[in-house]
Amino acid sequence: MDQDKRLHFATPLQLRLSMRSECPYLPDRTEQRVAVDINENPAQHDQLARAGFRRVENWVYKPACPACNACLPWRVDSTAFTPSRNMARIWRNNRDLNRSMAPIRLTEDHFTLFARYITTRHADGQMAQMTRDEFLSMIENSPIETLLVNYHTPDGRLVATVLTDVQDDGLSAVYSFFDPDETSRSLGTFIILDLIDRCREAGLPWLYLGYYVENSQKMMYKARFQPAEIYRDGLWQPYSHSGSHSVQQ
Repeated sequence: MDQDKRLHFATPLQLRLSMRSECPYLPDRTEQRVAVDINENPAQHDQLARAGFRRVENWVYKPACPACNACLPWRVDSTAFTPSRNMARIWRNNRDLNRSMAPIRLTEDHFTLFARYITTRHADGQMAQMTRDEFLSMIENSPIETLLVNYHTPDGRLVATVLTDVQDDGLSAVYSFFDPDETSRSLGTFIILDLIDRCREAGLPWLYLGYYVENSQKMMYKARFQPAEIYRDGLWQPYSHSGSHSVQQ
């Protein structure tokens, strides 16, 4: 029988398991991840993303926590999404912002904005101790197509940025930061709304938003963006929840 010998030369994934650490989302839990370095084979990224992995720098990872599967990969159906009345109001409130999408090019404004955001919103988190070089590596070290989406006021002031991966089936919001003083704009929500709109413009069906944890206050905002799917038991499946999700981002 003739065989395609190329199949026998596929390089197996080199999986690595992280050390256990305190879970940032649920109390009295530990976090552990399985990770793959895609630097030598960036083409693996999209397939791994469809299997629930997330990217940070040249690594893609997935939770592999002992006796816990609370982290659910989450993606929004961009074509079927309909904003709520509150979301429509947030969209209108930010119509004056100028958006630019470009290959990664960091400026001093980016680091200043990030530092203000992280110390105001997440001063107790691991990223609060991030140095300028570590921030630069997080943003610029990407082996796949990645964009910085920037939002400026009419007078040219940077108020929000989101690091965004481009996949063959959608966009992935890797990390966003914004002016913590612009509370009336609800910039976190607006960024997601804008990325959903960008997916529609590009004909991409999905916006990937990382992991959702049902009992985590930090993650509840994601459930406001539906219809959505979660990755569970090896399949993407529709998510539904009867609870109320009024948390603002």
